[in-house]
Amino acid sequence: MAGDTDYDAVVIGGGGAGLAAAVSAAERGASVILFESEGELGGSTQLSAGLFTAAATSVQKELGVEDTVDRFFQHYMDLNQWLLKPGLVRRFCELAGPTLEWMLDLGLEVPAQVSGNAHQPGLCRAGVEDVWRGHVPKDQGYGLVQVLDRARRAHGIDAVLHTRVERLLVAEPQGSGPARVTGVVADGVELTAGAVVVASGGLAQDPALVERWFPDALRAGESLFVVAAEGSRGDHLAYGEQVRAAVAGDGWGLMLPTAEFVRHHHWQAGFPPPSRVHVNGQGRRFMDEDANYAVSGGLIEAQGGPAWMVFDEAARTALPDGYADWDADRVLELVGTGQVTRADDLPGLAAAVGVPADHLVAAVERWNAQLPHGSDVDFQRDRTLAAKGVTTPLAPIAVPPFYATCVLPTELVCTHAGLEIDTSAAVLDVAARPIPGLYAAGEAGGGVLGNRYVGGGNAVANALTMGRLAGQSAAAALGH
Repeated sequence: MAGDTDYDAVVIGGGGAGLAAAVSAAERGASVILFESEGELGGSTQLSAGLFTAAATSVQKELGVEDTVDRFFQHYMDLNQWLLKPGLVRRFCELAGPTLEWMLDLGLEVPAQVSGNAHQPGLCRAGVEDVWRGHVPKDQGYGLVQVLDRARRAHGIDAVLHTRVERLLVAEPQGSGPARVTGVVADGVELTAGAVVVASGGLAQDPALVERWFPDALRAGESLFVVAAEGSRGDHLAYGEQVRAAVAGDGWGLMLPTAEFVRHHHWQAGFPPPSRVHVNGQGRRFMDEDANYAVSGGLIEAQGGPAWMVFDEAARTALPDGYADWDADRVLELVGTGQVTRADDLPGLAAAVGVPADHLVAAVERWNAQLPHGSDVDFQRDRTLAAKGVTTPLAPIAVPPFYATCVLPTELVCTHAGLEIDTSAAVLDVAARPIPGLYAAGEAGGGVLGNRYVGGGNAVANALTMGRLAGQSAAAALGH
């Protein structure tokens, strides 16, 4: 079809979703051009750990892990309270595994070994699933992007950097149906195409759009910080307005909980001390302190008020050097600023943060009676630690002085308000009709990422799986 147009397909965005779309369309013989607004490819995928959640994979099978698409689908829907379209989610669950195999065939390395965390290649626990589905690749998100970019170059796909697509080209609709998308305008130049794939990322870097589409993020106040790629400016919403596209995922996104003074991604920020207890405004422990972020943010917000992370002097001095936020000296510097509170004993700490002293003392005593001995009958943190490969018992919280800092969801990772898509990744209009020539994937394609983030690898799997599907669907619609 490229003889009638400049290209068969134009892909907007060079992150994981856009690269997957471009490569998969080219694999089917389509001519493709890709536009990226920033100076390098990779988007938020490159900034991630590269964790990919999928079921019934060769990596699982090699490790003797029995899993099925049905189990993955059931867990995904249950965690999201069945607020997502079952057909779309089932399609995602069916295709995630084959997409991982496709990446492995392209050269991605995910060794068949047990991984204790999102930074150790292998198979790890992604969230709160009963079967481990987190596939950690070698070289993290950077490795994913490099594999896809090699495939892009092998197919001769041009990637135009520093170019933000201004708008879609749209043909007048015939009758009452939706308009057809016929190309894009970039740098003032019109490029015609048989199909356009919108994979421009989310909206986390635009404060006004965050306020409109994910206002819950603003609860973090001045502690809010964004780790999404700079290109996550919500361009997909502007494109959607041109063709009356529907939006799915309004009000949803991923906020990671951390101490209120943290301002960096955990790779730079460091990690809180293992020997810590989280208590609510009543001074009572309410969660597994290592609970996966599939549920941890919701657990904190359910307290209806401030939650506190409490640790002792031994925990502070044991913090490793070299991190921007969780550093022993920095914690001391923050004492007295209101971001870290210190007291000589637990009753004094309780008074300083406004929780009942006897409750806090009881919470720490019960924590000390269990976690240092390898058990946690109340919140099962011992099982979480075991899944991370932690075998050394935690030290008691017992060495004065004691510290407290407010813990809340502060780190905005991704937003879920995207152009509503169907099971072929075609964008739907407000009447739920596919818009001819328009596809979307990743954060720009709404409907897969839900009100509850399933766990590590949810966004990456969505980006690559639906990106690949969008590219295949676009090529198929053009006769390839």
